Amino acid sequence: MKFKDTYSDRLLVQEKLEELRNITTGPWSIMEICGGQTHAFMEFGLRDLLPEEIELIHGPGCPVCVTSLELVDRAIAIASQKNVIFTSYGDMLRVPGSEMDLFSVRANGGDVRVVYSPIESLRIARDNPGKQVVFFGIGFETTAPANAVSIIKAKELNLSNYSMLVSHVRVPPAMHAILDSPENRVQGFLAAGHVCAVMGLAEYQPIAKKYHVPITVTGFEPLDLVLGLLETVRMLENKEVNVKNAYPRAVLYEGNLQAQRIISEVYAECDRQWRGIGLIPMSGWKLKNNFSEFDAEIRFNVGTIHTKESDICISGQILQGLKKPRRMPGVSENLHTPKPFRCNDGII
Repeated sequence: MKFKDTYSDRLLVQEKLEELRNITTGPWSIMEICGGQTHAFMEFGLRDLLPEEIELIHGPGCPVCVTSLELVDRAIAIASQKNVIFTSYGDMLRVPGSEMDLFSVRANGGDVRVVYSPIESLRIARDNPGKQVVFFGIGFETTAPANAVSIIKAKELNLSNYSMLVSHVRVPPAMHAILDSPENRVQGFLAAGHVCAVMGLAEYQPIAKKYHVPITVTGFEPLDLVLGLLETVRMLENKEVNVKNAYPRAVLYEGNLQAQRIISEVYAECDRQWRGIGLIPMSGWKLKNNFSEFDAEIRFNVGTIHTKESDICISGQILQGLKKPRRMPGVSENLHTPKPFRCNDGII
């Protein structure tokens, strides 16, 4: 705990914020890809302590936000069937489909259960041999290895009543889509520490080189976030294009090789629809053919369900940094109320 508290130390954060102010001439638009980092910037009030020359753009790094409408509708179609136990992380239950959400399915009598890991879903399948148990496998590279392990174990245990509705998405193709847009405003990135803990940094080097954007891997504590910005702004100010690691206590350059081997064993790359954004080529993973027996989309024949996104929804433009949340109808201009930074030993 003491080690973690270092990264919330008020004086250290103040020191690095002052260093950031001193080097920033800007203006610079920097995207934090990860939804967890977006939440942390808001929670700690850091956004309002940054130099005014720095604009944070909140990227599409929330798996709940980018899970496509049609995949939610497929999940609802499966969960509504008799003899099915549908398992999911709790944050997916309130995500709306075209007509209802998974919470409504449960309210109407469907057996929809919140789990905290795919292994818990495996146990449910083992304990309920007369039921079909389906796990909603959402997430970026971070959750992919654990979800893949559940498929490997299901095959080893011959659990024919277990399957997964795969909704995995990948960060690098999303970055390509953002940077290829003629409306792109992103000049630098904060890369997600937990994603890079799995995949390493190698995938980001070609992106930095191709688009001439600096990328810094960082974590989620106040000091992590400020250090990530400091490295990115320093590169921008010096016209340096590189990928740097400001989260070395958790991320190695090569990433987690064992996790990568598991991903490679179970998944194949595929095109994926992103909610509000549309199709991004080769931006997702699906189960390989030798694991297709555990693919819920095939088992329940829901692949033909296609749903059109609303034309008035601007979530995709927000996630690409093209519009701000306050430009949504009915949202107050005073959406982000400044608040002090709270840390382990006081308030800035």
